[in-house]
Amino acid sequence: MATTNPVRWLDEPESHDYPAAADYLELLADPDTVSTLLRHLRAAPIVHKKAKDILRAAQLTLLPPDNPHVRADLAKILTGAALSPILLVQGDLITGTPAQIADGYHRVCACYHADENIPIPTKFARLRDDDPDSGKQKKRKK
Repeated sequence: MATTNPVRWLDEPESHDYPAAADYLELLADPDTVSTLLRHLRAAPIVHKKAKDILRAAQLTLLPPDNPHVRADLAKILTGAALSPILLVQGDLITGTPAQIADGYHRVCACYHADENIPIPTKFARLRDDDPDSGKQKKRKK
């Protein structure tokens, strides 16, 4: 379903996107890790990634256009309503850990159905050993 309608985006994720991301991430990580990831997501700049690449990195299947949430986001695209940027946590190529769409899976699928090459604004967090607030690297325990 390629569309000539440009997808409109909000400048920043909506405030309810962060608690939704936390609800999902709590299924995968401990509370301290979730808090760190949310802090990183809130502080992250917007970067643009293609729908097809996000789905591949997350190793998720494309939801069909008749999925109620995907259909609602497709309707927003077709009517020119702005979508919220997605919240994404980087995976790990070495361990084979997929990226995690912390919030916005349905929006990614809707964009893919509209045009898989649509640049999607994304807040992108990396889970790493350094704390961006302090600028110092934490020592690894042996």
